[in-house]
Amino acid sequence: MGTIKEAEANIAGEQDSSSTGDSDSSHVEAYTAPLHRKLKSRHIQMIAIGGIIGPGLFVGSSNALHIAGPAGILISFSLVGIIVFFVMQSLGEVATLIPVTGSFTEYASRFVDDSLSFALGWAYWYLWVTVLANEYNAISLVIMYWTDVVPQWAWIIIFWLFFLGLSMAGILAYGEIEFWLSLIKVISITVFFIVACFISGGVIGPQKIGFKYWHNPGAFADSINGVANTFVIAGTLYAGTEMVGITAGEANNPRVAVPRAIRQVFWRILIFYVGMMFFIGILIPWNDKRLLSKESKTAQSPLTIALSDAGLGAGASLINAVIVVAVISAGNSSLYVASRTLLFMARNGKAPRLLGKVNRAGVPWVALLFSNLFACIAFLSVSKAAGAVYNALITLSGVATFIVWATIELVHIRFRNGLEAQGQSIDELPFKALWYPYGTYAALAANIFLIFFQGYTAFLNPFSATDFVIAYILLPVFLILLLCYKFWKNTKWVKVEEMDLWTGRRENIRTEGGTRVVKGKMGPMNKIKRILVG
Repeated sequence: MGTIKEAEANIAGEQDSSSTGDSDSSHVEAYTAPLHRKLKSRHIQMIAIGGIIGPGLFVGSSNALHIAGPAGILISFSLVGIIVFFVMQSLGEVATLIPVTGSFTEYASRFVDDSLSFALGWAYWYLWVTVLANEYNAISLVIMYWTDVVPQWAWIIIFWLFFLGLSMAGILAYGEIEFWLSLIKVISITVFFIVACFISGGVIGPQKIGFKYWHNPGAFADSINGVANTFVIAGTLYAGTEMVGITAGEANNPRVAVPRAIRQVFWRILIFYVGMMFFIGILIPWNDKRLLSKESKTAQSPLTIALSDAGLGAGASLINAVIVVAVISAGNSSLYVASRTLLFMARNGKAPRLLGKVNRAGVPWVALLFSNLFACIAFLSVSKAAGAVYNALITLSGVATFIVWATIELVHIRFRNGLEAQGQSIDELPFKALWYPYGTYAALAANIFLIFFQGYTAFLNPFSATDFVIAYILLPVFLILLLCYKFWKNTKWVKVEEMDLWTGRRENIRTEGGTRVVKGKMGPMNKIKRILVG
C-alpha cells in the first residue's frame, strides 16, 4: 500500500456544494444531493463549546451537589471529564481524516460491523430526540417563571415551530446561531465565576464564605456512594461533546477546524464544568433544600441560589434568561444531530428512504420534520397521568451516551488496526490521538463499566423493579436491533484488510476567507481567547 498522502492524491473528494456546477442545478437528485459544507472553524469551535455547556450545567448540577457534596462532584466530574477527553481524542483522529456526516455511526459500519452501525444509529437518534423533548418541556417551564398567562402546552407548540424554522434555515444559519448563543453562555459563566470569587471573599454579600461549607455540612454528602451516584449525572451532562464529529461532514476545512476544537476540549471541561462544580460547591451547602426545589427550573439552579443569598435579587431573572439561551442552543443542536444521523441511516438502507431527502439548500427537511414530530412526546409532561410515562421515556436514553462513547473507542481501535494491516503510516495522519493506545483502551473499559454501573442504585434496599427496567432496558433493545439486522442482512465482521479507509477523505485545499493563515506567536490574552471561544 502507498502512503496516505499518495492515496489521497488519487481520490476524488466529495462534491463541494459551495462550488458552481451540478450542485446548484435544479435537477440534482434530492435523495443523493450532498449537504452544504459551510461551517467555518469558528462555528465548529463554538459548537464544541455548545455541546458541553447545556441547561444541565445550570440546573442539573444542583442534584449532583446534593447527592455527592462539593468534593464529591469535583471527583466525579473530573474523572468523567478525563474519559470524555480521550473519547474526543479518538473521534478527532478519525473525523479529521474522514469527515463525513454519518461520523461514528458510519465508522462503525466501515470498521466493525454494519449491524453495529444500525443499532448505534437508532440509539443515538433516540438519545437526541428525547433530549429535544426534554428541552421543549424545560423551556416552557422556564418561560412560565415570568408569566403563566399562556399555558405550558402552548409554549411547547411555539418553540416547536421556532426550532423547526431555525433548522430549516440551513447549515450556515445554524452555525451562526450556535456561535452567538454559545458566546453568550461563555460570557455568562465567566461573569458568574468572577462574581462568585467576590461573594466567597465577602466583597459581595452579607458574609465571607470561603470554604466553610466544606467543613459544615462537609465535603462529602454520602462518602464514596454519593460520588458513584453522580458519575451518571456527569456522563449525562457531558453528552454532546461528540457533536464535533457530526459537524465535520459540513465543515469547509475539517483538517483545520476539527483538530483545533478537539485540542481545546480538555481546557473547556476543566474551566466550564469542573470550574462550575468548584464554585457552586463553595457557595452553597449540599444539604440546602432549595437544590431540590420543584417550583421551577430557575428556583432549582445553584447559580440563582448563590446570587440570591448574596443579595443580588435580580440574579434570578438573569439566570433565567441564560437558561433560556442554553435551552434554545441545546434544542437547536439536538434537532441538528438527530436529523443528520437519520439522514445517514436513510441513505444507507437503515431507515425509510424518504428520510434521506434534502432540499436545494442542503437541508434534510424530511428527517428534521420526522425527528421534531417524535419529540412531541414532550406533551406527555403536561398531563399528570402521563408524566410518569414521559419521565421513563426520557430516562431510557441515559445509557445511550455511554454506548456511543464506548463505540467511538472501539471504532478508533479498529481504525488503527486497519491502518497497520494496510501498511499505512500513522505519522501521516493529520491529527493523532494523544496517548494511544493506553488512553483509548482505558476509556473503552471505563465506558463499558459505566454502561452497567449507571443503574446500580436499583439494587439497593429495597430493590426497585421500575428503576431497574428504566436503567437497563436499552441494553437488550440495542442488542436485539443489532442481532436482528445482522441476521436479516447477513452482515459480517469487517476484516482489517478490507476496511474502507479512503471514502470521504478531503484534501486541505483551501483556507477560510480565501487567504492562508500565517501562524505566529500568540500573546497570553489570545491564548485565553482561543481556549474560551476558539
